[in-house]
Amino acid sequence: MKQSALALAVLAALSLSAPVLAQSNVQVYGLIDAGAEFVNHAGEDGGNAVRVISGGKNTSRWGFRGSEDLGGGLKAVFNLEGGILLDTGASDGAIFKRQAYVGLENDLGRIVIGRSFTTVYELVIKFDPLGFAPNYSWATGGSATQPSRYGMTTQFDNLIKYTGRTGGFTYGATVGLGERSGSSREGRKLALGGSWFGDGLGVMASWERIDGTPIEGVATNALDKTTAYHVALDYRSGPWRYTAGKRGYKLAQGRANLADLRGDTYWGGITRTIDAVTLTGAVYHINTKNLPANLDADPTMFVARAMLALSKRTDLYLSLAHAKADNGQLIGLSRDDPGFGSTQSGITAGMQHRF
Repeated sequence: MKQSALALAVLAALSLSAPVLAQSNVQVYGLIDAGAEFVNHAGEDGGNAVRVISGGKNTSRWGFRGSEDLGGGLKAVFNLEGGILLDTGASDGAIFKRQAYVGLENDLGRIVIGRSFTTVYELVIKFDPLGFAPNYSWATGGSATQPSRYGMTTQFDNLIKYTGRTGGFTYGATVGLGERSGSSREGRKLALGGSWFGDGLGVMASWERIDGTPIEGVATNALDKTTAYHVALDYRSGPWRYTAGKRGYKLAQGRANLADLRGDTYWGGITRTIDAVTLTGAVYHINTKNLPANLDADPTMFVARAMLALSKRTDLYLSLAHAKADNGQLIGLSRDDPGFGSTQSGITAGMQHRF
């Protein structure tokens, strides 16, 4: 009797929720990417390493996203997305570290609140010849041997983001609130920019500014402040694609006795598609500035990748990369794993599947 009552209760709940579900669209999605990598200068002893990596081409992730039609062209939208470390099965940080937001969307654009990728990141990613390969690309970051230096901020906490589209134009702005009592500037993050695509040509410009928090022992109005701007172009003609970009980075030090840290990152790439095979060659270079001559690394990385599309959702890839730095400075291929030599070379064979 109890089982029958429970079944009736479940059926009643489903029947009551059916009209709501009929107006909603919820999708479970993800990307699974893993590979085997050989890399030299992988430890302090200078030795080689063979390892399984998660995200040889794209970061592994899973999530939920959806929308509800509110009428009059207005929709409610949401996204919850977390990263996966496929080599161990662990979560890459907090369960929804990548994105966690809710918002509204209509013909005028989309506005969301929570945690998400910034306007700058969403623009720059489209102009990376390798499509954001986490371990062999410096378009959105630099070598992990110098964490976060000369890079950009991919996500903001406590953000409010607007994105609009008109014809071939995409534009927007993001603010990450510092949430500090008595100051709207401390810890604040700003990002804005736009892009245009048409007739095979794409162009982009963006800018971001990150204000720090008060430095202990220094005047309260002295804050570290980083700024980064990007310009890039992309041209496609038949099976060919040509991409080039630049990031100008500056860290203005809050301490008067420290020199500002500056660096310009340049990249370019050529891609050729032959049936199910896509071949890409790319180069990344960071022109470091305001450093003593013996510490001026000016690193460069060369990358080649071949991809075989087994279907619209599944790809095999083989990537080779070599990075070098001047003046004996340490350099690494990956944004995640430091290198322990003035050069580093690696090769990764992997597979990516979307669902």
